[in-house]
Formats: sequence, C-alpha cells, structure tokens
Amino acid sequence: MKTFPLEPIEKASVDELRALQLKRLRQTLRHAYFNSPAYRRKFDEAGVHPDDCRSLADLAKFPFTTKSDLRDAYPFGMLAVPREQCVRLHASSGTTGKPTVVGYTKNDIETWSAVMARSIRAAGARPGDMVHVSYGYGLFTGGLGAHYGAEKLGLTVVPFGGGQTERQVQLIVDFQPDIIMVTPSYMLAIADEFERQGLDPRESSLRLGIFGAEPWTNDMRAKIEQRMGIDAVDIYGLSEVMGPGVANECVETKDGPTIWEDHFYPEIIDPETGEPVPEGELGELVFTSLTKEALPVIRYRTRDLTRLLPGTARTMRRMEKITGRSDDMMIVRGVNVFPTQIEELILKQAVLAPHYQCILTREGPLDELVVAVEAGQGLDHEHADVLVAAERLAYEIKAYIGTSARIDLRPAGGIERSLGKAKRVVDQRRM
Repeated sequence: MKTFPLEPIEKASVDELRALQLKRLRQTLRHAYFNSPAYRRKFDEAGVHPDDCRSLADLAKFPFTTKSDLRDAYPFGMLAVPREQCVRLHASSGTTGKPTVVGYTKNDIETWSAVMARSIRAAGARPGDMVHVSYGYGLFTGGLGAHYGAEKLGLTVVPFGGGQTERQVQLIVDFQPDIIMVTPSYMLAIADEFERQGLDPRESSLRLGIFGAEPWTNDMRAKIEQRMGIDAVDIYGLSEVMGPGVANECVETKDGPTIWEDHFYPEIIDPETGEPVPEGELGELVFTSLTKEALPVIRYRTRDLTRLLPGTARTMRRMEKITGRSDDMMIVRGVNVFPTQIEELILKQAVLAPHYQCILTREGPLDELVVAVEAGQGLDHEHADVLVAAERLAYEIKAYIGTSARIDLRPAGGIERSLGKAKRVVDQRRM
C-alpha cells in the first residue's frame, strides 16, 4: 500500500526544531514591528523591541493580540504588507461585531496549502484518494483551505461545500470518495440522511473523516467511527492564525492534534492572569505565527482551552483535544459549564441522539440551563426507555457537572441541523 513520506522537519530533533523556531520568531517580530503600524504601536506601548527576543522564553515579554485588535483595525489596519500584495482575503462571520479580516500573500497561500497537505497526509491520506469537502467555501477559511491542501497533495477534490445534505449523500454514493472533510456535527446529519434513504453509512466508500471547526469529544469520535465505519481524526485551526491546518491528529495515534511548530509557536497561559503556565497544565492556547507575511500574529489569544503534550508520532508537540472555549463557557448559578461536558454525558445514553443545544434562560434572579436533546433515530421521544435516559441525563449533569438542568426531550430531527459550525449555546438571558 503506497503512503506519503514524512517531511524532514517532522522527524527533526527537538533542538533543531527550537533553533528554527527562534530564527523564524525573531524574523517575524521584526517584520511585524517595521511593517505594521498597529504592531509597532503595541510594541512601543509595551516597551519592547524585536531585538529583546534572544530566546523563545523572551516571547512572554511581548503583548498579546486579541480578536478585538483585529476588529479595531478593520478592514486592513493589521496588515504588514500593502493590500495590493494580498492575493486573497478571508473574514469571520462578524456575528458578534465587525468581522476579523485576514490577508494572504502568494507565499502565505503556499504555506497554508503545505500545512494543509501535511495535515491531510498525517490524517491517513494515500496517493490516489478522493476528498469530499463539505466545509463551507467563501469567506470562511474551511472549504478553500481543505481544497488547496488536498490538491497540493495530489488528491482528487470534490468541492461540495455545506448544505444540500440529500445531494451530499447521493454524490458520496456515486463518486465513491475515500475521505470527507466536514464539521463533526454535520457529519452526524449526513449519517442521518444515509439512514433516511435506507442506506447503511458503514457501507459507504469513506475510509477517513477529518473533522474540525468546533470542539468535539473523544466520545463523539467513537460515535462517528461506529456509525460511519471510518477513522475520525481532529484538525485544528482558526482564521486569524491561518485557517485550518495549524495542527492535525496523526491517524496512527489519534492522541490529540500535532501542532506544526515550524510555522506556529504555541503557548499556554492562565486565561485570568495572562501568565504562562508550566508545560502540561491546562490553560488558554496562544499562537504566534512564524512564517506569515501579510498578517503575522504575535501571541494571539485563541480563547481555546487545552494543554500542551509531548510529541508522539512526530517530534512536534501535541495539543489535547479542545475542552471548550473561555468565551463559550457557561456560568450557571456559579458553576462553570462547557458544552463538551454535556455532550459526553449525552453520548453515554444509547437511546439519545448526539444532537443537542444548551439554552440559557433566566427565571427571576436565577439562571436556568435547558438541554434540548433528541430521541435516537427510529425511537419515539415519549418511549419509556427514552424518558428514563432523559431523567438519567439530568441526574448525571447535576452529579458530575454540579448544576441542575431541565431536559427538553424532542423527537428525532427536532433540533435544527447546522450546515457548518454547530450552535451549541443559545443564551436567551439577554433577549
């Protein structure tokens, strides 16, 4: 069976990797300072200069970059090259304010394509594979990132995008792709559609799924693998840092995404104090780009909560699967609650479907958490076993998470399906 060879940097020693990181970090700091007025102002206000970086530990002297910095600079104020040198622009949805705009030079697109190709290869792609891309195309980075990476690897790409679930299934059946790239929540919707059409999703041609763009648990991995008969691996990225392809799980270990550290330098900080935490401790993930031209990011606060782990399948460090986001965390009557905690408990109940939403309401002075969840495929939501499972779920949320929740039990299909990132939290307290 033919496989793709590893790149030399993936097998380099830790010392070689750290030396390359320091060299690229110092170049990036100088590039940002001398070519981006926004970064020059931030560095000057913090009293630091690129020459102050003599070791990787010195990066902690430099100020953070946040999503609000990019929004305040909308649309092109953070660029470190003239806008005319950008061959591509992407932007966030802007649902909570002005969108964040990211520019790419020709070299940036080449770098992005290369790390995406490396990610798809690490996930288990083989020469000759066909890739069905169900990530959204357009300003969202998912579709085009996956597309360019798969093409660079020499694979056949089906650029479907999101939506039209019935037709997605039809083309998977007709074209016989080997790989699907999609959000895990939408993969479940595709599995539902297979079954609605009387097809066994385990009998499809798909061998491998590369899932990202939203937090998902190892229990969700097991559910997808069991329903689809595939290997399910995690891809990580965010548009401000590059897009998908910042990190990816290796199929041979499935033990958390390997960070492509020759291009992205990770830190973990205490989200409250901003101070670095010891390696291996949980905190907020921070990234500094090492090779970006158009929009370098220096100590970008991702709001994603994880920890750094030693490398296994590669020299580079891994990150634990994202447990949640500091800005997705729900505080219910003084208890911190993450949607992924709810997901883990739902997946323990075999007669409940893995489609859910956490709805926050306020009754007088007190917050209330409502968990909307569906009966499993082919089961009535008033079936005795389903009712017992809902009671059990409420009990376990109280026992394991520490807050009470009311279960809103719905029939199959009762929760709106997302065509991209699932909307797990609906906060009605501000409405």
